[in-house]
Amino acid sequence: MHRYYGRASRAPSQLPFRCGGFSQDAVITSVSGDSVPLSDLPAFLRALLVTDGTVTKTLEAYFWESVAVDTLEQRFEVASESVPWIQVQTGDLCLVRDARLRGTSTDRNYVEAFSLIRIDLIPPGFRQRLIDREIGIGVLIRDSGLESYREVLDIGLDRTAEGAAAVFRTYRIIIDGRPVILITEYFPLTLYR
Repeated sequence: MHRYYGRASRAPSQLPFRCGGFSQDAVITSVSGDSVPLSDLPAFLRALLVTDGTVTKTLEAYFWESVAVDTLEQRFEVASESVPWIQVQTGDLCLVRDARLRGTSTDRNYVEAFSLIRIDLIPPGFRQRLIDREIGIGVLIRDSGLESYREVLDIGLDRTAEGAAAVFRTYRIIIDGRPVILITEYFPLTLYR
């Protein structure tokens, strides 16, 4: 959860890059200051960064293999600081989840994902399926019929847990008009070139 502390001191509309799709001169940067024009990224990776659909299904269609969602770790955690992007306050109980989207034939790790979930705002049936790790969050939202909206808040350069260069995006999922889930997905650059 600590990766989100202090990241959203400004409103989403004031972020240096708030992804709305096409942005002619957009540049993404890393914490160390390295930068890359979005136009230099492979087209499919640019599409993944702005999609508001289910990434798992998009990956399956592009790489033409089934993609499994492996939940690596899932735990309840009390926030020691606020996370304004989804209105988490200090002391709120959240569900934290680390997952990987993996090709079932090739065993390639297409995406690493970190999620912060305001579990108290999730409908009970959805909540239980999420806790039980039945399927990925995007597929679960789609299959449950919940009306939701995804809003990309940030994109940039970083490293995966294994240290590979990656492009990331952070977005929130709004359900019933309230921000409920915050997800950061890391796409290893070597797989998308």
